Amino acid sequence: MNTLVTLVVERTGLGEDKARAAVDTIVGFLKQHAPAGLAGQIDSLVEGGDGSNVSGIASSIGGMVGRKE
Repeated sequence: MNTLVTLVVERTGLGEDKARAAVDTIVGFLKQHAPAGLAGQIDSLVEGGDGSNVSGIASSIGGMVGRKE
């Protein structure tokens, strides 16, 4: 998660505490609204997983928000 927080800090200019709160809020929202079984994959990705399932996660999240592929 530290990598994601750092990215938010760099791209937005927010302080680290606010960036961490933003990331926590977004990750929590995604996990709450994710299809069954996806929450663990989100945790793995955010905590520094190898990213091998990023495509599948992105597709699932895109489907949740109505994105057509």
